[in-house]
Amino acid sequence: MNKTDAPMPEPRRSVAFIGSECYPFVKTGGLGDVMYALPRALTAQNCDVKVIIPRYKCIPWKYQEKMVYRGSFTMDLCADGRSYYVGIMEYVWDGVVYDFIDNEEFFSWGNPYTNLVDDIPKYCYFAKAALAALNFMDWIPDIIHCHDWQAGLVPIYLRTVFDGTPVASAKSILTIHNLRFQGIYDIPTIKYWSGLPDYLFDYAVLKQKHNDANMFKGGLTYADMITTVSRTYANEIQTPFYGEGLDDHLRYHSGKLCGIVNGIDVDQWNSETDKLLAVKYSIDDVLVGKPQNKLALQKKLGLEEDENKFVIGLISRLTDQKGLDLVNQIIPNLLDGNTQIVVLGTGDAQYEDSFRYYENANKGTVCACIMYDERLAHLIYAGSDALLVPSLFEPCGLTQLIAMRYGTIPIVRETGGLKDTVAPYNMYTNEGNGFSFDRYEPGLLWEAVIRAKTLYFTERESWDEMVIRDMEKDVSWDNSAEQYRALYMKLKP
Repeated sequence: MNKTDAPMPEPRRSVAFIGSECYPFVKTGGLGDVMYALPRALTAQNCDVKVIIPRYKCIPWKYQEKMVYRGSFTMDLCADGRSYYVGIMEYVWDGVVYDFIDNEEFFSWGNPYTNLVDDIPKYCYFAKAALAALNFMDWIPDIIHCHDWQAGLVPIYLRTVFDGTPVASAKSILTIHNLRFQGIYDIPTIKYWSGLPDYLFDYAVLKQKHNDANMFKGGLTYADMITTVSRTYANEIQTPFYGEGLDDHLRYHSGKLCGIVNGIDVDQWNSETDKLLAVKYSIDDVLVGKPQNKLALQKKLGLEEDENKFVIGLISRLTDQKGLDLVNQIIPNLLDGNTQIVVLGTGDAQYEDSFRYYENANKGTVCACIMYDERLAHLIYAGSDALLVPSLFEPCGLTQLIAMRYGTIPIVRETGGLKDTVAPYNMYTNEGNGFSFDRYEPGLLWEAVIRAKTLYFTERESWDEMVIRDMEKDVSWDNSAEQYRALYMKLKP
């Protein structure tokens, strides 16, 4: 092959991730996982990635002591010209650069999120400081990738206050992880703390209802592209039921809205190397390894030890969103002598109490672990035959992806990322990787579980084939990163 025939290397893209949390420094939910995993996957696909988050006091000292001071400056922020210190502390890990915005006045609290009275000023400051820091460091990315409402003002600042500065050459993406939280407060407060001009506080940009401003809404208006964490959820949020009051706004901006499903950390969730399992197993010996983990799970939780029982796992926050009212209604019908149920999680008292009641009334058959225990979670994924995820809504969902990674069959409601990642089993073609139901009704969930149990007990060979298909499914971040990279290329050719 001549040198001229060699394939051209893909052009490199530089991306700044701006968000309010990132594992392992600070994490309260799935956003922290995405801010950690997606940049790492992108570096493997010829992207130069910098992650910008606040330097919260709660970040463990073992990370803080390794941060390197990159510089500081003073930044005007408020409508009256009030200015604030901006410090930049840097930490480099696995090819990703993490820059922490340092300011004692805003980030000295113990937790990243406190209440809107404190959080509105905090994230007005953070959004502007992140862009100012990029200019200060003379690191001008091709793409600025913002996450959730806490970074919602970044696209607005980029096209207004920072217009004419070097960073304005970047394109912006705003990703919706959880539309329920939007950064809504009265207009005078957000106008003061953001220092943004009056013309932005109209219904097309920031204004909502009579005298409120919505930081997320404004960011969605000004972003060059909007993404969310599954294709189905991208469609759902354009409807009143899922749109959290922004459905009409999202329909108007639908031309720049798309969905890309999250992945999971396949090194952390790997049955071949998982030290938290009773027995490690691979695709080759899953049909031997899973029953051994089932027996270990049953023994640990005081359930009847019988590998022929059908074990249903449920690992979840115990809230209405997760479909637990449906689960509550069908548990009595599921306990037929051949089925065991294991619940792990904490949340609303009504569900905690309900699952405790079922455990007390069905010793040896139901176990309610009202806690979160990482070691037990791994064993439930490995030792269960099926995992319930009957959510009312689920932007992406991770538990169904983890379950498949361990050869545990998901039973899900067809919403958001659950619909995008779980193909319902087809008995005629022997295809699919789980069981699902559409309308939010207990009878339909019960029927889905019955379909799963019927296949398990009467056509075990077909069930086992589905177990192997699920373990073979690529649920890593690689595919998601490829789609994001393609989006970056489209925005900045």
